[in-house]
Amino acid sequence: MIRTDGEKLIRMYQGETMQIEAWGENSLRVRITRLEEFEKEDWALLAPKPCQVQILTEGKDGTAETGVQANTAQAVSDDTAVMKNGKLQVRIKENGKLVFTNSEGKVLLSEYDFPNIFVSGIRSRQLRSLDGGNFHASLLFDAQPEEKLYGMGQYQNGQFNVKGSFLELAQRNTQITIPFVYSSLGYGFLWNNPAVGRTSFGNNMTEWEAYCTRQMDFWITAGDSPAEILSRYLQATGMPPMMPEYGMGFWQCKLRYQTQEELLGVAREYHRRGIPLAAIVIDFFQWTLEGTWDFDSQYWPDPEGMVRELKEMGIQLIVSVWPTVSVYAPLYGQMRDDGMLVNTEGGVNINMLMIDPTSFVDMTNENARDFMWRQIKKNYVDKGIRSFWLDVAEPEYSGHDYHAYRYRKGSSMEVGNVYPLLYAKMVYEGMEKEGEKEQVSLIRSAWAGSQRYGALAWSGDIRSDFDTMKKQVVCGLQMSMSGIPWWNTDIGGFHAGDVNDPEFRELLLRWFAYGTFCPVMRLHGSRIPGKPAMSTEGGGRCGSGADNEIWSYGEENYEIMKSYIEIREKLRPYTRRLMEEAHEKGAPVIRPLFYEFAQDLTAWDISDEYLYGPDLLIAPVTEYGKRTREVYLPGTPKKDIWVNAWNKERFEGGQRIVCRAPLEQIPVFVRQGKESLLKVFEQAAGKGVQDL
Repeated sequence: MIRTDGEKLIRMYQGETMQIEAWGENSLRVRITRLEEFEKEDWALLAPKPCQVQILTEGKDGTAETGVQANTAQAVSDDTAVMKNGKLQVRIKENGKLVFTNSEGKVLLSEYDFPNIFVSGIRSRQLRSLDGGNFHASLLFDAQPEEKLYGMGQYQNGQFNVKGSFLELAQRNTQITIPFVYSSLGYGFLWNNPAVGRTSFGNNMTEWEAYCTRQMDFWITAGDSPAEILSRYLQATGMPPMMPEYGMGFWQCKLRYQTQEELLGVAREYHRRGIPLAAIVIDFFQWTLEGTWDFDSQYWPDPEGMVRELKEMGIQLIVSVWPTVSVYAPLYGQMRDDGMLVNTEGGVNINMLMIDPTSFVDMTNENARDFMWRQIKKNYVDKGIRSFWLDVAEPEYSGHDYHAYRYRKGSSMEVGNVYPLLYAKMVYEGMEKEGEKEQVSLIRSAWAGSQRYGALAWSGDIRSDFDTMKKQVVCGLQMSMSGIPWWNTDIGGFHAGDVNDPEFRELLLRWFAYGTFCPVMRLHGSRIPGKPAMSTEGGGRCGSGADNEIWSYGEENYEIMKSYIEIREKLRPYTRRLMEEAHEKGAPVIRPLFYEFAQDLTAWDISDEYLYGPDLLIAPVTEYGKRTREVYLPGTPKKDIWVNAWNKERFEGGQRIVCRAPLEQIPVFVRQGKESLLKVFEQAAGKGVQDL
């Protein structure tokens, strides 16, 4: 039986209940369970604004017939029905399977129909019972050969179009699961389920799977452009706040400044040299113990004075916090006994081995979040700290045996992927009470909706080599199409960058240029040769990497990096406009070429270049020793004209060219008519545009 309940369309059949409802303009939410009622959690989704829907019965030929009022509870039919919401329509077929179409009747997504009538006992959607009342859920859709798929977060596999990919739905260091996918057919799909699972975008079918859940839950929207669909998705999951002004400049960071005097010395040197430094970051183990969330006073004796001096130089201080608690921390016993820590299903309740054995704060427990925030406020915020780096946010278990961990809201298998969202929420809401409206938190993981809590994701502890850098270009584009407008990398990579190695120095220059045109420009890394620990107590127990300031790599390289910081500064008005678009419309800062040039079929396959906003085309060099590179210029000949930012040479869109790429010049092209952007490169170079 299919019936309406208000504006919901409900089908009940053989113990399965399916509910379809409008969830934003041109969008629908579908939930399916075998339990008595649906979960109350909306997970990534925000409460929708009311919108007009139309519910129809169907004739025997499949055409819509009689309209049913959507504000009354009544039967619709025994086996078929149609719901329309703007540009999206869903039809429940006689066998209960769903077909989603756009306003022109084109099929966007359809539950899989097994073609062989002798294939029995296999369903397109299954909720297999598990012990404890949960289910192993799987949902199959038809695959359309011409479809291209983008998004899904960040996977270090170099795949731009994820069609044909198998993806684990789980959080890991360098892997960020955001189960939203954008389709070239004109729809966006969110698997609104924080359970560990997998997705297979096969050529014969697409499968979504949750290993432990209480229901299926997904959201789908239709639109006429990538911008429209992405905007609808962020309206459903939350727009980011406005990026603070310091987020638009250059950030200095390394593993790790060991003392207050060392950090202030670096900041003073930037100031002395007249190099604009927007932010400087104190990395981990500035604390006494994990779980004290404080400064070790032996090495950081005057935080308030440090903040004041940095502020006088126009520099924002950002401090790392971890959601880990050492077994030796004074608060460990209380937090353990009060259920504030992640538990293990058996054995010892230890989640991570770093310097000490530690457990993670249970971010699904509101009391635990409040307790941790109170410590952060007392020891950091009240001393003047206004910005935070939320590290190991996956969380990074020493063993990723997800079945072994339990949270307040369920097992890690059931809810684990939502952890980084709640981590960011803790800080966002805490700082909101402190009066901060424009917020950003650097965080190593994210989930659908994290952007609404000011999450600035980065690509994790990646290697320092050219192949890894090349993959980051793809990662950034995938994150942008996953609804996370703020993303960055450790410029130069994190692991194994030898400061004396000529190949690494070239890598750093190429990465520095690429980082200039990312949403946030941040230099970081664990450079070698490293520095030893300073003591056997407190924050002194952790060593450090080699120096990682822009003057640490020789005078010639220094001048090149300095010139890119100048470019970044000159781009502030343009970058600020991009951040406003992200805040107001959900537009990504870095964009695949097809985002602006959807009619250009070639643009859908270009993964090694991108747009910084609508008017700057960036083509990073990701090979050692290369001094030229091929660039595809999107658009239509004669209509779309691109100007080389370095020499003002003009080219028509829709063609490939080869341009020079010396170490000091990343290939950048400007849309014709944007003369103010061309002047940025002239002024930052300090000697005008040269003919090359």
